[in-house]
Amino acid sequence: MKRQDIRNIAIIAHVDHGKTTLVDKLLIQSGTFRSNQHVEERMMDSNDLERERGITILAKTTSVKYEEYTINILDTPGHADFGGEVERIMRMVDGVLLIVDAFEGCMPQTRFVLKKALEADVTPIVVVNKIDRDNARPQEVINEVYDLFIDLDASEEQLEFPIVYASGLQGIAGMEPDQLQSDLRPLFETIISTIPAPDADEDAPLQMQVTMLDYNDFLGRIGIGRIYRGTMQVNDQVAVVKRDGSVKRMRIQKLFGFSGLQRVEWKAARAGDIVAVAGLEEINVGETVCDTEHPNPLPLLKIDEPTLQMTFLVNNSPFAGREGKHVTSRKLRDRLLSELETDVSLRVEETDSADAFIVSGRGELHLSILVENMRREGYELAVSKPEVIIREIDGQKMEPTERLIIDVPEEYTGSVMETLGMRKAEMVNMINNGYGQVRLEFLIPSRGLIGYRTEFLTITRGYGIMNHSFDSYRPLVPGEVGGRHAGVLISSESGTATTYGLMSVEDRGVMFINPGTEVYEGMIVGEHNRDNDLTVNVCKEKHATNVRSATKEETVKMKTPRLLTLEEALEYLNDDELCEVTPQSIRLRKKYLSKSERERYAKQKRWEAQPQS
Repeated sequence: MKRQDIRNIAIIAHVDHGKTTLVDKLLIQSGTFRSNQHVEERMMDSNDLERERGITILAKTTSVKYEEYTINILDTPGHADFGGEVERIMRMVDGVLLIVDAFEGCMPQTRFVLKKALEADVTPIVVVNKIDRDNARPQEVINEVYDLFIDLDASEEQLEFPIVYASGLQGIAGMEPDQLQSDLRPLFETIISTIPAPDADEDAPLQMQVTMLDYNDFLGRIGIGRIYRGTMQVNDQVAVVKRDGSVKRMRIQKLFGFSGLQRVEWKAARAGDIVAVAGLEEINVGETVCDTEHPNPLPLLKIDEPTLQMTFLVNNSPFAGREGKHVTSRKLRDRLLSELETDVSLRVEETDSADAFIVSGRGELHLSILVENMRREGYELAVSKPEVIIREIDGQKMEPTERLIIDVPEEYTGSVMETLGMRKAEMVNMINNGYGQVRLEFLIPSRGLIGYRTEFLTITRGYGIMNHSFDSYRPLVPGEVGGRHAGVLISSESGTATTYGLMSVEDRGVMFINPGTEVYEGMIVGEHNRDNDLTVNVCKEKHATNVRSATKEETVKMKTPRLLTLEEALEYLNDDELCEVTPQSIRLRKKYLSKSERERYAKQKRWEAQPQS
């Protein structure tokens, strides 16, 4: 039995290929908003960070009406660091819209998200977006999409996908690239005719699987998922089958459906609906809500394991407590544990020290978004260098490997290949499109990519574009891979950096601070030209004399300092360094602030490295 009035679809794409903008236009054209209602752009990106960065971080559910049909749309993240969200959502839907940029074509995350969709055996529709771009190449992009489907072992049915050409920004679509209609009706029609209606046996015992989590201070944990069979009502007694197989009885306190961007309180829901349920304490992703008489669980969802870890520490620098509201280890621990309520791809482990926690995630972006959210909430903390998680599989040590795609002007290909060769990258493809741009594809150990972006932008003078996503676990590459080769300039004094002090050391390297910045002993103030660390005094003041200077009136010109963003600072770190993060500042520092402690630590490391007789 099918519910013909509903279609459940997910939208998948590489970062910045226009998913969220297209959803905006689908919402507007479906009549979800009043004609005089003010609507923001990229309305699905509700989080401040999402709006600033232009990326989707959290999967979100919305619903649009088209004629007599309800179309539930799940907007998924395009970045592989949030791939855990994509996998789970595939279990809630019967089809996907794969959105591909009409110029850029298939990118690493396109491959990543499509692989997840094909594994879940959902029906695909390909949308070639941004067809109005001057340099659009729709036919070549469609060929790339076919190649990608074949490469990912798509079945014959999956290869029969319909193609819709669209401009999400203008809200127009058509079945041919040069015959676009004035609205998105062709896309709506294709969704209704291609995506199968959900199976919905309403008379069978209840079965609903939780695939996403939300948290509300009043309602506690909220489980979001699809009802596969049966019906559900507020105040119903239900059985929740936990991940370990145990069964707990609970009561449904609130039930929400989705209408446009709003959650709407419902009294009842039935098979095929996507709902949010409150009242199920300690519910987790993958657990099944069943009828109390028939606790039959659905197969557990596989959640991808973390590939990268960092140590989060209480801030113990000389400037600790100046800018943040939450500075104690208890506050830090509570905040990390509360993040686990909604982010199932994250792991938090306590250590021997009460002030340090090991946090594991899916990648640098995943962890840096958490750090950025915490600093905006008023937390102060210090974080260590990101390290990949090495696993033992069948007795062999394995490390995460990334698929890296690089687009660069032809003249930079040699330098890029040389630097990636030093980081143990293996080239798998090279395409020269004849326009002076080359696309290079590599497989590279994840640790080889840590800190590479800055070097890459320097080599390509900012013209290069790099994208990467997790590929697989492969045998551990022996020896050092990647890492920073340059030393750093370390402040020897505590005080305020002066123009005179900075000018006296700027020929030693690149500065990270401006004059007037407060510094402390052990803080990193710049990058050294050589591979060793150098202690410098940037607080030095020029002594006044009564001797006139012939060059007094000359304007002092300083080099522009390199001010690091949070991601750049995390990538920059070495093993003996920390990044101090507060609501107003990002500072790099040595773990050991005094020079004598650093020398003692270096001596101990050298002694440990020597073979013991």
